[in-house]
Amino acid sequence: MTAAKLSRTPKDKRTAPADEIRRVCLNGKEVAYTLKRCKRRTIGMKIDSEGLTVRIPLRESLHWVESVLRNKADWVVEKLDEWRTRKLYEPVWEEGAIFPLLGEPWQLAARAAGVTQMTRATMKTGTEDRQMQLPLLSVLTPRQIEKIVMDWYCNKAIACFSERIALYADKLGVALPQLRLSRARTQWGSCNTHGIVHLNWRLIQMPLHLVDYVVAHELSHLIEMNHSPAFWQTVGRVYPDYVAARKELKRLG
Repeated sequence: MTAAKLSRTPKDKRTAPADEIRRVCLNGKEVAYTLKRCKRRTIGMKIDSEGLTVRIPLRESLHWVESVLRNKADWVVEKLDEWRTRKLYEPVWEEGAIFPLLGEPWQLAARAAGVTQMTRATMKTGTEDRQMQLPLLSVLTPRQIEKIVMDWYCNKAIACFSERIALYADKLGVALPQLRLSRARTQWGSCNTHGIVHLNWRLIQMPLHLVDYVVAHELSHLIEMNHSPAFWQTVGRVYPDYVAARKELKRLG
């Protein structure tokens, strides 16, 4: 009589456990995270635009996972806050989207047919009304909204940046440089030997004190075309709190 053989799924063919959405209290805040069990020996944590993802060994206990998260609570909460701040500055081309200008929120609103002017209207943010109104918003495509808002941003940027450049050029005693807007993905600003300053258009979304820091930084290169101690002394002469501003810009990405 032949013994029956039991069918067994090969180890590498077994279905991986489904991802879990869990919550844990860190520094007094409820934090949601995605838990993934996989073939690894240690815990792995990633924080990005999707939030917190935790990868752990297949048989590890939840008690251990949450213990590790609590030990890393300061780092986790700080990084999650950084990503939330970054999202504020990412344009969404639709009605009701928030568009920061010098650190203050503005919002799109529809207007009556035939009206093409953009003005402030009704959005309560403290004591002021901040709202950009667009014509026939309901029939505009995201691409059309993007063009209108980008034109608005560029006009505001040129006006603001020109004013701050004139202010800091005078403080530094340098000739007024040319201004050009930039769309660089990794730089807030740059300055070349021809006396041309490039400032990222996204800087107009940031609070004015950060605009001032970038302007002071780039104009200081007209005196010291490097990042030597002499350069930072030049920056500090007109913008003493540059260390804190550098950290804030780095945090905002």
